Amino acid sequence: MTDTAITSHVFDVEQETFETDVLQASLTTPVLVDFWASWCEPCKTLGPMLEKLTAEYHGAFRLGKVDVDKQQELASMFGIRSIPTVMLVKDGQVLDGFAGALPEGQLREFLSRHVQPLEAPVEEVVEEPVKETPEQAIGRLQQAIAMEPDKAELKLDLAVALMRAGQISAAEAELDALPINLATDARAQRLRSELELAHALKDAPPLPELQRRVQADDTDWEARDWLGVRLLLEGDAVAGLDQFLAILQRNRAWNEGQAKKRLLAAFATLDDAELVGRYRRKMASLLF
Repeated sequence: MTDTAITSHVFDVEQETFETDVLQASLTTPVLVDFWASWCEPCKTLGPMLEKLTAEYHGAFRLGKVDVDKQQELASMFGIRSIPTVMLVKDGQVLDGFAGALPEGQLREFLSRHVQPLEAPVEEVVEEPVKETPEQAIGRLQQAIAMEPDKAELKLDLAVALMRAGQISAAEAELDALPINLATDARAQRLRSELELAHALKDAPPLPELQRRVQADDTDWEARDWLGVRLLLEGDAVAGLDQFLAILQRNRAWNEGQAKKRLLAAFATLDDAELVGRYRRKMASLLF
C-alpha cells in the first residue's frame, strides 16, 4: 500500500468546503467523516486504521478528516460530544456512525454494511522498447537492401550502422558507393567527418592507457588529442571536446593548430545544436 493510495482518498474537511466536499460529493461516493484532535490518544489509534481501510477499498468511499479544534462550528453542528467520532455520509445524509476507537474487525464489519471494496485499478505497464544493437541494425538493413536493392537510403542507414559497430572500412566503402544525391546528405557528411576522426586513431592506444598518460603528464598533447577523439566517437562528446579545448587553451600551435581542426571536425559530427553552439563560443573566446 503506497502513500499515494492513501492520500488520494483522504482529505481534510473545513467548514467552508463541507457542503461541496462532503454533502454533494456523497451523492456519488460515500464519505466517512472522522472527527478527531491531535491531543486525542484513541484518535491516534483509529486514524491510521481508517486510512488503511480507505486505501484497501480503492475509492469505494472517501475519508474526510475534521480537526475539532480547528473546526469547532462544524463539530458543534454535528453535536460531537466525544472523540473520535465517525459518521458515514451517503446521498447527502448521515447514514450511520459510531464513537470511540473500534478494533479493526469491528471497523470492517461497520463498513461492510454500507460499502463494498472496489477492484484495485490496473496500472498500465509501458514496456520500454528494446534498443537495437548496431549488429542487429546491420542484419536488418542488409535484409531490407536485399529486398529493395535500388533504395539507396537504406545503404546510407547501413553505412551509419556499420560505423556504430566499429566496422570503419565497411562503413567507408558503403559511404563511397552512395549516389551523388545522397553523398551530400547531412547524415552522409556527418558520417564522413566521423570516419576522418576514426582514421586519426589508427595508431592510438586503448582508452585506459590514454587516460593514464594524461593523468601522468597533462601536457602530453598527443595523448590528449587521441583521448578527445576516442571519447567523442564513443559518445561522450562533452569530455572529448574538453580535451581539444585544453590543448587549444595551453598550446594552440601544437601540431599546426590541430586542436582547432579537431573541434571543427567534431562540430560536424554532432547534431546537438545547443552543445555545438556552446563549444563554438568557447573556442572563439580562446582564439580571439
